[in-house]
Amino acid sequence: MRYRVWHRTTYTYDEDVSNSYGIAHVVPRTSAFQQVESVDVRIEPTPADTSRSADYYGNTVTYFQVTSPHRTLVVDATSEVEVSLPVHSPAALATPWEQARPAERPGVEGAWRAVDLALPSTLVDQTRQAHDYAAASLVPGRPVGEAVTDLMHRIHADFTYDKGATTVTSRIDDVFAQRAGVCQDFAHLTLACLRSHGLAVGYVSGYLATTPPPGRERIVGADASHAWAAVWLPDGTWLALDPTNDQWVNDRYVTVAWGRDYKDVPPVKGIIYTDAKSSTLDVQVDVAPLV
Repeated sequence: MRYRVWHRTTYTYDEDVSNSYGIAHVVPRTSAFQQVESVDVRIEPTPADTSRSADYYGNTVTYFQVTSPHRTLVVDATSEVEVSLPVHSPAALATPWEQARPAERPGVEGAWRAVDLALPSTLVDQTRQAHDYAAASLVPGRPVGEAVTDLMHRIHADFTYDKGATTVTSRIDDVFAQRAGVCQDFAHLTLACLRSHGLAVGYVSGYLATTPPPGRERIVGADASHAWAAVWLPDGTWLALDPTNDQWVNDRYVTVAWGRDYKDVPPVKGIIYTDAKSSTLDVQVDVAPLV
């Protein structure tokens, strides 16, 4: 599938901002199942300085500094990507989950790097509650593909999607307490559960192409950013799971970036210098299929 992805982030302030430093993760990744055909990132006001490079995890990061006084900052990104259906090795999926820990596979290319994603991170604590919750899926000797898929099913069934239940800084204990959250929370929960048993799992940010109800036209700009998890397999590949929608990631998903948790890959973050007392944030996203 080919898609045109448009993501606009608009910040508005009640006083002038004299200097703004920003970092944006808005350029999709190239991978075995995703090819990036074109990218256009525009920032208004025009930055005095801007650059683009790859971070530790291979994500494309856009850096910018706006020095002209402004009360509105817009980061507008348009990309065209082609996404294919991920294919996974039956042998890797059938490996007992205990043998899918990267620490158990030092000879597999990339295993040493994957170990980083088996450790606790800023927003993903490896709590006893997460460990015990995952244990019901990670029974001894169970194939890793089956085990992590069962965990995904359980999270989808046991936790309610509720935009008001959590915030971007909520932790694993908060998600368990509320038994609710959004895609970011369910991805973090998957990470906490599986990492607490030694598996390597990455937080993935991106988009999910939506289909309007029958007889209704697509509403441009009504889509949203999405998040899911990707589990390292013993052949060095990654199985991406979406607990929010209870399915493996397919060719309707566009991957932008991955890291240890949301804090590594927010769409836009930065520092501003201003006397403004209030600000607003508006985000518009559109994922349009292309013929």
